[in-house]
Amino acid sequence: MRHRGREPRHFAALDLGTNNCRLLIARPQGDGFAVIDAFSRIVRLGEGLATTGRLSDAAIERTIAALRVCADKLKRRNVALARSVATEACRQASNGESFIERVRAETGIHLDIISAEEEARLAVLGCHVLIEPGNGPAIVFDIGGGSTEMVLIDTSTTIPTVLDWHSTPWGVVSLTEFVGGGDGADGRAASYARMRGLVAESFRPFAARLPDPGERPRLLGTSGTVTTLASVHLGLEHYDRAVVDGLIAPAAAMRRISSTLSTMSPAERAALPCIGTERADLVVAGCAILESILDIWPAERLGVADRGIREGILRRLMGTRVQ
Repeated sequence: MRHRGREPRHFAALDLGTNNCRLLIARPQGDGFAVIDAFSRIVRLGEGLATTGRLSDAAIERTIAALRVCADKLKRRNVALARSVATEACRQASNGESFIERVRAETGIHLDIISAEEEARLAVLGCHVLIEPGNGPAIVFDIGGGSTEMVLIDTSTTIPTVLDWHSTPWGVVSLTEFVGGGDGADGRAASYARMRGLVAESFRPFAARLPDPGERPRLLGTSGTVTTLASVHLGLEHYDRAVVDGLIAPAAAMRRISSTLSTMSPAERAALPCIGTERADLVVAGCAILESILDIWPAERLGVADRGIREGILRRLMGTRVQ
């Protein structure tokens, strides 16, 4: 897309995940950018994927409806340069490529199915500025709908250097659908234990490669899981990005919240502010993944980022690259 006349040069990043469709439109400002427009909708593109291996017709229709909104915003904002990416659901689905083609035909949006490694690098590029100052390596993680990425980085360079990375096909949607929620207190406890075990096993190769984290391991999470748990930790009645993005929370508190949520019924979780019905069935899987990350990288504090892949795409479009 080309900008017209003397209008400011706008850039756009669209991230289509297993659970969410998110768009960010921005213009360069100083060393960063100023957001012009944004859009986010839970579409559950990967719903049923773990069972069928395909994107369902209902999920495709929901997602294309959201992408039409994005396409309209891209046109109205006169975007000069945009990149749109799709992640784990489209990587796994047998009809992922045909879905991509249908999106292009019906909305004009060209989605790139990116690798897990690029997904991880984009997340780091988008949120690394929120890592606590310190020495030694740090870990940035992104708990998605269909996968979880962890990146070990060296922060001694201006743009962090990736030392190692790992992706597991367990995200909040895939893990929930594979294990289920369990019935009653005993069933929920058994389900959570199974989730923890599956995730721990999938992390084992990465855990074996990790160096000594040092005296004060640094950890930064970017995902709906960590921002939701941060909101619960702060006791927010409504989600507030201004107080969540950049928060440093005690890891022990996040573990306590995770444990508590795992024992609650879906209705009890849905009644909590900042969780609601859209996240009530998925947040427990996110808790299991988060606790497993803390098991292998025992940080006392957890950084929370409400930014990630979209911001990474924008920075790359504007000329910044992660090493």
